[in-house]
Amino acid sequence: MHILTRPILEINLNHVLDNYNLLKSLAPKAIAAAVVKDDAYGLGAELVAAKLYQEANCRAFFVAHATEGALLRPLAPEAKIFVLQGIGEDSRELFVKHGLIPVISAPEMLEYWEKHPIKGVQPVIHIETGLNRLGFRETELAKLSPAQRKQFCMVMSHLACADASEHFMNQHQLQNFIRLKGQYFPDIPGSLSASDGVFLGADFQQDLVRLGAAMYGINTAPYRQNQMKNVVKVTAPVLQIADLPVGEFVGYSATYRANSPRKIAIVSIGYGDGIPRALSNVGKVFFKTDKIHEARIIGRISMDNVICDITDVPGVHVGDLAILIDDFYTIDDIARDSGTISYEIISNLGKNPRFVRQIIGA
Repeated sequence: MHILTRPILEINLNHVLDNYNLLKSLAPKAIAAAVVKDDAYGLGAELVAAKLYQEANCRAFFVAHATEGALLRPLAPEAKIFVLQGIGEDSRELFVKHGLIPVISAPEMLEYWEKHPIKGVQPVIHIETGLNRLGFRETELAKLSPAQRKQFCMVMSHLACADASEHFMNQHQLQNFIRLKGQYFPDIPGSLSASDGVFLGADFQQDLVRLGAAMYGINTAPYRQNQMKNVVKVTAPVLQIADLPVGEFVGYSATYRANSPRKIAIVSIGYGDGIPRALSNVGKVFFKTDKIHEARIIGRISMDNVICDITDVPGVHVGDLAILIDDFYTIDDIARDSGTISYEIISNLGKNPRFVRQIIGA
């Protein structure tokens, strides 16, 4: 008998590499940049960047903050590292030391940059095309002088609805991007699409695509079958097995009551590990005995434990591993069942220090 207590997060870097190469093949005329912000969606930016730099010849990376870019520089000495949140007085020294490239999204940041430029670095300008988040609005672009427009190395924007291929916003933003780029930045490369935009075709791919969520196995084009390989598996040990008599309640707030004799397993994972509490009484885990069996989550998910009904699951013992995410039940599936998005699930799981992390392909 095995006595285990901690949940296990398996990260397959070989699948990250395969997904990157597949996405790159779908946009053959564009530079394939890897998005490794938020610690590569929680999966380990240094591991992912090193893998792609060494084995896929990836030479462009996007991070959110300069602190993230500083960690990557020793692993990717010849790469361009773009910083999406831009540059300010709290980060300029990191840009200078590590040769990072800021993405400038507002006139105030441009004013700061022009007062504190960095020799040998050309920033990216982020323009607003319909998402109405970060980015220069057209009225602000019109105020830029010809000299100001020439200081940038690339113009970028971000799609709002690329996960829905027929959404009118896609063409609306593409037309805005082409028009604004042609009017204000006709001679520099453009980047419009993240992972989901790759699937919309060459017009959206432009000169550089920013590969993030799909590279980590998430289906960013849910209108079609997911072409990406699953990257993450999550398992957790059974700590205890017990009989649940008729009429007994389960978990905090007594939200489940047995209407017949049941057998339950208490699994060592909970919302403290990133499992959504919304899966209480509706989620499921799996056990692989003679075959793969589904076990319903019953009662409220607590910080450290999930309780599941194994009445109809043969051969489960203390120490066995319950499966929460695998190739047959992916991050997309658990996100759907909990009413959230895959991005939130993977980020919460990956950054949690309580997991035993098993890395394949490092």
